[in-house]
Amino acid sequence: MKKLNHKMRVLFSAKFLISILLPIALGAIAGMFTSQSVPEWYATLNRPSFNPPNWIFGPVWTTLYIIMGISLFLIWKQDVSKKRNFAILIFMIQLILNFGWSFIFFYFNMIGIALLEIVLLWFSIITMLVLFYKIKPIASYINIPYLLWVTFATVLNASYYLLNKN
Repeated sequence: MKKLNHKMRVLFSAKFLISILLPIALGAIAGMFTSQSVPEWYATLNRPSFNPPNWIFGPVWTTLYIIMGISLFLIWKQDVSKKRNFAILIFMIQLILNFGWSFIFFYFNMIGIALLEIVLLWFSIITMLVLFYKIKPIASYINIPYLLWVTFATVLNASYYLLNKN
């Protein structure tokens, strides 16, 4: 019995670490590849009046990635089921869309395509929240700041598109 408990604790710890590190790592990778565009291309764009200072994005996204990781862990530690696995799949889809947006916007400088992509991201987050709520409501609730930030980012992306379309 003691050996089983040890194995369960190790599995529990591994799931927790993977859940937290996955979003943070993807965010860091996206940041590394796209940061060169900030002083070069991004700085030349017409900015909306409500654009936050650049320094705010790092702390906000880091916090949101940690929250996302915690919510993934809360779902992943539940008993295996089709509902749980589908919720994790939708989490992964939204995470990939989140990761891809930075490249589309900053690396490829495609503001319009990034706008379409962030709308898909927004809908995938809503879907994730609904699925998470059905399994573990707190996993959904803690992602409300993420949804709000992506809503703001969508408006910001749309504003950049309108202010800078040729």
